Amino acid sequence: MGQNLRSPRGPRCIALVGPFQSGKTTLLEAILARTGAIPRAGSVDAGTSFGDSSPEARHHKMGVGLTAATTSFMDDSYTFIDCPGSVEFAHDMRAALPAVDAAVVVCEADERKLPQLQIILRELEDLGIPRFLFLNKIDKAATATRDVLGILQPASRIPLVLRQIPIWNGDLIGGYVDLALERAFVYREHKASEVISLEGGDLDRGKEARFSMLEKLADHDDALMEQLLADVAPPRDAVFDDLARELREGVICPVLLGSALRENGVMRLLKALRHEAPDVTETAARLGAAGPDALAYVFKTNHLQHGGKLSLARVLTGQLEDGALLHASSGETGKVSGIHAVSGGHDTKRAAAAAGDMVALGKLDAVKTGDTLSTGKTTPAPLAQVVPTAPVLAMAVSAADRKDDVKLGQALLRLNEEDPSLTVIHNNRTHDIVLWGQGEMHLRVALERLQERFGVTVKSHPPAIGYQETIRKSITQRGRHKKQSGGHGQFGDVVLEIAPLPRSTGFSFAEKVVGGAVPRNYIPAVEEGVVDALLYGPLGFPVVDVQVTLVDGSFHTVDSSDMAFRTAGRIGVSEALPQCQPVLLEPIHTVEIVCPTEATAKVNAILSGRRGQILGFDTRDGWPGWDLVRAMMPEAEIGDLIVELRSATAGTGSFTRSFDHMAEVTGRAAEQIIAAHRPAAA
Repeated sequence: MGQNLRSPRGPRCIALVGPFQSGKTTLLEAILARTGAIPRAGSVDAGTSFGDSSPEARHHKMGVGLTAATTSFMDDSYTFIDCPGSVEFAHDMRAALPAVDAAVVVCEADERKLPQLQIILRELEDLGIPRFLFLNKIDKAATATRDVLGILQPASRIPLVLRQIPIWNGDLIGGYVDLALERAFVYREHKASEVISLEGGDLDRGKEARFSMLEKLADHDDALMEQLLADVAPPRDAVFDDLARELREGVICPVLLGSALRENGVMRLLKALRHEAPDVTETAARLGAAGPDALAYVFKTNHLQHGGKLSLARVLTGQLEDGALLHASSGETGKVSGIHAVSGGHDTKRAAAAAGDMVALGKLDAVKTGDTLSTGKTTPAPLAQVVPTAPVLAMAVSAADRKDDVKLGQALLRLNEEDPSLTVIHNNRTHDIVLWGQGEMHLRVALERLQERFGVTVKSHPPAIGYQETIRKSITQRGRHKKQSGGHGQFGDVVLEIAPLPRSTGFSFAEKVVGGAVPRNYIPAVEEGVVDALLYGPLGFPVVDVQVTLVDGSFHTVDSSDMAFRTAGRIGVSEALPQCQPVLLEPIHTVEIVCPTEATAKVNAILSGRRGQILGFDTRDGWPGWDLVRAMMPEAEIGDLIVELRSATAGTGSFTRSFDHMAEVTGRAAEQIIAAHRPAAA
């Protein structure tokens, strides 16, 4: 106790995170307004906020990407990163978190949002990032403050420590008691709070709450424990040192309260950040960044319509100057062309950036989100590895105007650079471009960005399902191609044995020709023809698990050719397959769903309604209050599963899948699939 832990050095970076619609952007507005960075706080609903300023965010009235804003408070510089709350846009948050010194988790006293809060706190816990909880909308809370911690604590693996309690004025909250300062304040509209003296019940509640806070701090401070046992009041400075130390060590999570909309509690939050949050030196140590060279971590990539590529980065050590040659952890190199202050539009150029600064670096074309940059002479080791979560929803996209095909390809590459949680796959069989994302809104916003920012109007449709077909019956079939039209004709004649193979065997070709009935130099052409015929079977799908054996045939010394025998092979198989009892196959995937326990029954019902075979469920390892459900499901039923799943789990459920096997589809289901495919194929 008594250490000087409250003397940070350099600019600090704070992430604003929290469940969807908890008030993160409103809090950023209040912070910027109270620190004088903007004249007045904007409104998300009115579309006047500094954060959520993109056309897509304004249209949907929600965060769809991070916003960085720099301000100063009591002569210290702070960059706040407002991160989206929706799980569909969580990659932006996950990529930015390694670079921050601390996080403010904005939440409400709402038990329904507990799973969302748990997901976010788990990210912070796993990364070892110090965090404050800002209990927002306290003026609208229906739960007594002393009961709030009991509601929220299951979401955190470390103790939540209440730093303030409200002062009630009838049914309204008129102020708060700062338990560390031992002072009471009353709110004043858009002004600094006023200190008042406590008496009566408020005084008793304050003493009780302060003692509870000190008890939690004493769990990690023997000297404080002895003072409490001896009924000795600990020095106030020692209490603040304990709060700072235990926050940075990750053994407590302080809880502050307020109303971002009314700008209540904002100044107290800023003071807590100033005195207790770590600085860039501790962040660099956490990431293993050291040495005299400038080291920076890239947490976001933006492509501006007229400004080129910008890489948002946090400088962790050294000094980075404009024009510096940088080595990236990916092995690429690039020269900085412009250093810009991070403040929404990135329009303020700087000559250099020092440790702690959050800046946008211009035209580092080879640098990607997640790269570590160094001014040293060797390739740096990556300071963080952020792997996008597996995508859960797909759509096939194409340019509405064929002349925009190349433009679409370039736009998708840039979109993926900006958001690595989007995945672009080219389906070689259908020639579709398939865009994979984290959910319905994620893909919708991606399409809006393609049109608004990259000028490409896109058509979309559900991606093709990987149906196949096979056969049940063996047959021997002759394939004969004969054509005479003056001069050399065309002649090829083959006899093929066609038989089914065990499931997932694929395709096999063999020959048992005797006596030179088919010259050996034509046999490869026969196989090519067979393969041609199997690309599109009688049901309209690729044919698999088939053995084709060339057993006989005939040729003409003048008219036979590779092309003639290729055509004969194709004709033989095409005529044989309808007689081999063709059967439709559909892909079956193993699906693992994670969901809050209270939603497990709903999830099971969803799976059953989508022809899913439930294999079992168990508690999710290390996640109290969550289950893991395993099932086998047809690929066709997984298509929009995430939409229904998110609806049933308040936006928190997700799944992974992997191909398992192909299964027969018969009866009416097969007829419907074949009928639906024929118009599309035509």
